Amino acid sequence: MTTTRGTVAVPRADGTWQGVELRAPRAWAEHPTPYQSRAVFAAAHVVADPFGENVPGAPAAVDWESTLAFRRHLFRYGMGVAEAMDTAQRNMGLDWPAVVELVTRSAEQARAAGARIASGAGTDHRTGLRTLAEVTDAYLEQVAAIEGAGSQVIVMASRHLAALARTPEDYLAVYDTVLRQVSEPVILHWLGEAFDPQLAGYWGSPDVDEATATFLQLVGDHADRVDGVKVSLLSAEHEVGLRAALPAGVRLYTGDDFHYPELIRGDGTHHSDALLGAFAAVAPAASAALRALDDGDLATYDEEMAPTLALSRHVFSAPTYYYKTGIAFLAWLSGHQPGFTMVSGLQSARSVVHLAEVFALANEARLLPDPDLAAHRLGLLLETAGARP
Repeated sequence: MTTTRGTVAVPRADGTWQGVELRAPRAWAEHPTPYQSRAVFAAAHVVADPFGENVPGAPAAVDWESTLAFRRHLFRYGMGVAEAMDTAQRNMGLDWPAVVELVTRSAEQARAAGARIASGAGTDHRTGLRTLAEVTDAYLEQVAAIEGAGSQVIVMASRHLAALARTPEDYLAVYDTVLRQVSEPVILHWLGEAFDPQLAGYWGSPDVDEATATFLQLVGDHADRVDGVKVSLLSAEHEVGLRAALPAGVRLYTGDDFHYPELIRGDGTHHSDALLGAFAAVAPAASAALRALDDGDLATYDEEMAPTLALSRHVFSAPTYYYKTGIAFLAWLSGHQPGFTMVSGLQSARSVVHLAEVFALANEARLLPDPDLAAHRLGLLLETAGARP
């Protein structure tokens, strides 16, 4: 990589190089209190210990200081933290002992900051589950652990349930038992196939309309125990229809990293709240937009959100389930962690060309706190990969 008078050369897929002019960093105003008009969570990643044996299949070795510092960064911009979710590499390297410690430590940070935290409860700590009753018991074990750590519960989609369930009624039976035993209202998470292919046909049908009907039946039956639903299907049209059909008082937390500005803005009748991995990457800009939304300034909201969308869509481009690599890379570029290494070696999941474009788009959105540091770190990655102009 070469740098000339503030211009950085970045590689393209065709083997050519593009000059990117470094933009001056923006002094983003902090907002260490929740927003009034929307409930907002950022799904946060974990920082790997560079001295740990973070290879595929090994237990997660976490850099706790950097991981928790990143949560405090999110709190300073008014974000709650959605903890131990797919952004934190659940089912992709973050094992259950690390989850328990992560939720416990993060809940302490949230209490100190007066911020919200909600954490994922699934069934991934168990293997060899053969019956729906075993799946239910596994869910309840994790729910108890999350509640015991002082966090709100997000009931995650279960690969075990997807493999064992044969009908919509199987899903309803498992979730009915779980929801009857939670201590406080939970967030239900419907994670789409783009994020996890093993969850195809969730809610008992590959047909989205049929699956949605089952989902709405579940929410309607337990509306007093459901704070909201988090839907990650990457379909704005589906989300608009679903949120209008939810019972009164049940929020829809958008998980659509492709269309979140319009969904959070709303249509004048309904709006989405937010639980987004993208917000971990664009927290300062999202904060500026949400502050404007609180003030009723829709023009400024649109203006602040707009530059974040190209970055988010690139980070979450197919194969979408590798978006965590872009989130961690951007945190490294921004100085939030000392190195670019990930649990289970997931830093290798995106090409240097893809990551160079993450740099370029973050630079364009003025989301790099220290552009010179970011350019230097990009150069280290490109040099290591053997990418030279």
